[in-house]
Amino acid sequence: MINAYKEYWHNMTVMNASAKRGQYWWPQVINYLVLAIYSVVTGVNRYIEITADDGTIIKEWNAVTLVFVLLSALIWLANFTVRARRLHDRNHSNWWILFYLIPLLGNIIIFITLILPSKANTRWPINQSEL
Repeated sequence: MINAYKEYWHNMTVMNASAKRGQYWWPQVINYLVLAIYSVVTGVNRYIEITADDGTIIKEWNAVTLVFVLLSALIWLANFTVRARRLHDRNHSNWWILFYLIPLLGNIIIFITLILPSKANTRWPINQSEL
């Protein structure tokens, strides 16, 4: 678990490799916990409001909101690349990420794809551990 999280951050800009299920899912769980703990400890909900139409409004810029926004941006970048590596492990192209553009159904398709076991592939034979 810890090794997968280290690889997640070490390879946060690598897209031309693959990632096994554990190398994808453990960092996802840890990141949700990190953001939740940070939010509770700092009370970031006092400064950031999420509206009903999925909009985010920053009510006050301060050190707490700046750290939260920067941390969220780094996690978004690392998630984007590890998702591409996970799709490679399933022998799919990065373009499959475009399924997210289909409301609800796209999320379901990508989620199911990401939880399925690995497939043998020749396009991306290198795992992120080997980099």
